[in-house]
Amino acid sequence: MNGKEIYSILQEHFPDGAALSWDNVGLLCGRMDREIKKIYVTLDADMKSVERAAALGADLILTHHPLIFSAVKRINEGDYLGERLLKIIENHMACYAMHTNYDVAKMAELAEHALHLTNCTPLEVTGVDADGNAYGIGSVGELPERMSAKACCAYVKEAFGLTHVQLFGEPDTDVKRMAVCPGSGGKELMEEALKSGADIYLTGDVGHHTGLDAQDQGLTVIDAGHFGIEKIYIAQVMALLRQHFPELLVEAVYQEPFVTL
Repeated sequence: MNGKEIYSILQEHFPDGAALSWDNVGLLCGRMDREIKKIYVTLDADMKSVERAAALGADLILTHHPLIFSAVKRINEGDYLGERLLKIIENHMACYAMHTNYDVAKMAELAEHALHLTNCTPLEVTGVDADGNAYGIGSVGELPERMSAKACCAYVKEAFGLTHVQLFGEPDTDVKRMAVCPGSGGKELMEEALKSGADIYLTGDVGHHTGLDAQDQGLTVIDAGHFGIEKIYIAQVMALLRQHFPELLVEAVYQEPFVTL
């Protein structure tokens, strides 16, 4: 399968133009017209993932987070990024990233479906389509029923197959309206969650002080970890590739980048 055919389908579903201005998406390493038979799907092109892809004999590593974010001044064995790039190049692989363009085009929708949210609107609007409908990062919607924050934590763990989450707020707080931003919501998007009138905000990478600040402003926060929610990217992308290119071998490993002891 020629790489151009695969990248064309990815662009159709997750166009580079939907990415935020600071992002770096698309084909970051490799040749556009290279023959592709095996694809390795992962959130990050860390060294373990690159080594797994090489062992698989993959021709393409398809990531969510970009391998290259800023200017690269050298590619050599003495640099942690250079090591990964050398490994990719030496094994004749390509690396393609779909980050905020995927967040806008699909990630919010996947999170909404997993949580059964209704009456959804974007958490942060980044654009408007030809029909005048707003799109953007994250989502705000109504949970299926009113519940306590503690029950909501259990609900989130079941929805995303998690063993643990962190709660900033009182466990018995009554919640119904949820804001969700898979990955790292950060302080700026927490402000959007507050403005949306959400009772509870689900995201990852919540700093201690940011969580406390949210509580002081009346917003309960669930930190499910960066990987915890964004891993939904892997299954959806694998299914899309298998649908369009059944002859390809598409593999992935669902593995947290850390171990909870």
